[in-house]
Amino acid sequence: MNRPLFVSLDGPKGAGKTTLLEAVTKVLRADNQKVIRLCEKKSDPSRGETMALVNQLVRDPNRDLEWEVCERFADSRAWISRHVLDKQPPGSIILIDRWYPSDAAFRRIIPFAHILQLNIDRNVRVPDLHVGVVTAPEISWGRAAARRRGLGSTVTQTLEEHSACTQAFERAMADNDWV
Repeated sequence: MNRPLFVSLDGPKGAGKTTLLEAVTKVLRADNQKVIRLCEKKSDPSRGETMALVNQLVRDPNRDLEWEVCERFADSRAWISRHVLDKQPPGSIILIDRWYPSDAAFRRIIPFAHILQLNIDRNVRVPDLHVGVVTAPEISWGRAAARRRGLGSTVTQTLEEHSACTQAFERAMADNDWV
């Protein structure tokens, strides 16, 4: 049996992850591939509680609270790894909109290397392929702000913050050899 291929698309807001995911899905399905599209946000059984912590972190940034947020996300990803990813049909292609690489863009205090190790320690499934999606911050900021659902960001409220997120994510891409 062929284990499903697991591909994550990660990056800052408005970079084009969902657009790319939709285009890749269309091409693969046209080639009769079994494609499973997932979104971390929609698969996370503890999302509400975790986002309450994220909101608290935005109001009071500190190392302990950010680490707690990282632990909550890692625990949720471990749950998704066991209860969602492991249940997908053999030979399928799993495309997920955001996974732990996105933490490189949104966490400000904890170094990404520690977050990566936390996810590994919690048995979060490592994607077979990490796809980092980035666009010039001014463009992705404008795209995110202009879409119907708006920016929808808890963490980034200004172009300067968004630029910092983009730069942090690009560094993590280079450091970890993501595509």
